[in-house]
This record gives sequence, C-alpha cells and structure tokens, in this order.
Amino acid sequence: MHWIYLALAAAFEVAFALSMKLSDGFTRPLWSAVTVVAVVFGIGFLTLALRTLPVSIGYPIWTAAGTLGTVALGWAVLGEDLTPLKIASAALIVCGVAGLKMSA
Repeated sequence: MHWIYLALAAAFEVAFALSMKLSDGFTRPLWSAVTVVAVVFGIGFLTLALRTLPVSIGYPIWTAAGTLGTVALGWAVLGEDLTPLKIASAALIVCGVAGLKMSA
C-alpha cells in the first residue's frame, strides 16, 4: 500500500507545481485553491507512505517523480522547452534515485 500512497503523493506534487504556475502568483483564485489542496494531499500521502518506507528512499522517490512529472507536463501542457540538457539532467535524477533504492 505504501507504493500506492507514494504514487498518489507524487501525482499531487506534480499537480501542486503546475497549479502553482497557473495560479500566477496566487492572483487566480481557482488555481490558488488547487495549489493548496494539492500540496496538502501530496504531503498527506507522502506521510502515509513514510509510515513503512524509509525516509531515505521515500522522499527522494517522491521528489524525483514530482520533478520528472513536472518537467514532462511543463513541456506537454505549458509549452516549456525540453532541451537535451533537461533530458540528461532528468536521467541523472533517475540514476541517483535508483542508486539510493539499490543501496537500501
């Protein structure tokens, strides 16, 4: 169940990041509300996942999934550039988290 919680936490982390951008500095009420709800649920599900996962594994996976999802959706939804350096950097994040998981 902890992996499901972690996946939900990561999804809310991505929703938080995108809605924060769309809130335009908290000047758009609907997107501002989505931002607050997403961060609360993201942290909530992360907390549930960390009841059984080690924090040295759960937190990096959460942040990496959030980062990768945000980069991908920033490109697909918001039209941000997806440069070779961004792709390489994302790959290094995956390698780092995989290394942490394998060391556990």
